[in-house]
Amino acid sequence: MITEQQQEQASLYVLGVLGEEEKASFTAELRRNEELRALLRALEHTVQKSILPADLHQPPPALKEKVLSKIRARTVKNPEASQSRPSPTSSSDSLKFLRTKAAGDWKALPVPGAFVKLLSFERARGYAVLLGKLDPGTRYPAHINAGPEDFYILTGDLHVGAQVLGPGDFHHADAGTTHTENYSVEGCTLLAVLTVDDPIVRFAMEPP
Repeated sequence: MITEQQQEQASLYVLGVLGEEEKASFTAELRRNEELRALLRALEHTVQKSILPADLHQPPPALKEKVLSKIRARTVKNPEASQSRPSPTSSSDSLKFLRTKAAGDWKALPVPGAFVKLLSFERARGYAVLLGKLDPGTRYPAHINAGPEDFYILTGDLHVGAQVLGPGDFHHADAGTTHTENYSVEGCTLLAVLTVDDPIVRFAMEPP
């Protein structure tokens, strides 16, 4: 059985943002856990297909440094953030926004029983990566998708219209499409790739 923490670590590992200590521990666990290795392979395939096209280029160094400077400035203004948000450790780190497990506690959405956790925010590339969670019996109201959405189900069940998705299932929705009420019977966790201007992303980035 794969724990919620292992699911989160696998997602961060695929994105290349897992801390060195956690990465060493996670790598050791991978050697012992075939189910975890299968999950990692599936996540790698999903991420490569959804957000890492072959012709994707790194942002200009000047843009990267500008964004990092803003992050450092926010850290100075907010000492508590400096304890939970790691500073970039090398010039090869191209992340613009990062929350580790310590800073990435679940944030309750306005829908009772629905939660999100922001993992990565890439404004230059136009996408954000989040974990989503629905408690058992949670119903997410019908809505129009502001941008394209990609979901990979990690655990549990997610009912999308007439479709019932389970662990390992993938779902894509184009911008402007309508989702009827989604719901979960047993509860579920999922990895989501959304556009940076998506209302859920904006909500996840707001301070508590």
